[in-house]
Amino acid sequence: MTIRSLLSVLADGRFHSGRELGEQLQVSRSAIWKQIRKVEELGVEIYSVKGRGYRLPGGLDLLEISAVRDLLKAEAASQLGEVALELSMESTNLEALSLSQRQDCHGRLFVAEQQTAGRGRRGRQWVSPFGRNLYFSLVWRFEHGAAALEGLSLVVGLALKKALAASGIEGVGLKWPNDLLFGNAKLAGILLEMTGDASGECQVIIGIGLNVAMQPEQAEAIDQPWTDLQSIKGGTVSRNELLAAVLNELVPMLDRFKQFGFEPFAEEWMAANAFQSLPVELQLGDQLIQGVCRGVNGSGALLLEREGETKAYHGGEISVRRA
Repeated sequence: MTIRSLLSVLADGRFHSGRELGEQLQVSRSAIWKQIRKVEELGVEIYSVKGRGYRLPGGLDLLEISAVRDLLKAEAASQLGEVALELSMESTNLEALSLSQRQDCHGRLFVAEQQTAGRGRRGRQWVSPFGRNLYFSLVWRFEHGAAALEGLSLVVGLALKKALAASGIEGVGLKWPNDLLFGNAKLAGILLEMTGDASGECQVIIGIGLNVAMQPEQAEAIDQPWTDLQSIKGGTVSRNELLAAVLNELVPMLDRFKQFGFEPFAEEWMAANAFQSLPVELQLGDQLIQGVCRGVNGSGALLLEREGETKAYHGGEISVRRA
């Protein structure tokens, strides 16, 4: 018996007695009790009531790779490689980066129900409670090094927005260079990391964290306004359907980006820019630059207007805030 098999039974949110669980999973009641303790160590709340058994309050929407694959369109299905799904890992990006440094991992997907050391940009923590959100990393090969990757994070954000729209969630804005917002609250973040030749063939780890059903008490460590899809939609959102929707948008867009770069996506990205024509502050290293956001150029650089002059700012340690 595995922890996943026990969780699969308890996922319906109903009470299951120790005897029932033991018979279904073909183990002793003592073994069930030991696995219950391991489930609790993952941060999953379990009600235990004498005479009734064990119950996961609210149930659990477990990820199932077979269910995700069944929902993939032909283009995404043909290019998606091996999928590593773990109950818990330190970070999907770290796992993908470690393996990519040793072998070709193009098209491989790393997914976790929980991250114990999830990361955002600039070393920030990405809060990753068990079974509540989406945490995954997709590895993609590029032939022309870092110079050909300008605007990639913007394309990934656009793919996420399109996937959410296809799932019935409208009104999501894009924040340069790597966040999705709903209103002024953060909904998703993107972390890109590269391994290989900086001027030749390389593999990019595309890490995505998307808030699906975060509980307030789990989000106490988040130091900025946040939201999740359950709050936006006012009901449950299937994580399996959502992951498939993202892959169905992301894979074709990565292929197009690989051929043509960011320029074909610039106009669509600008239409979704959450800060378009607004006064902003740009943190560039130790500099704090104020201006009006004029979107992005054909390479994905931020366009900032100051004193009647518009200047492009590229990558690095840049964040945008309303002034």
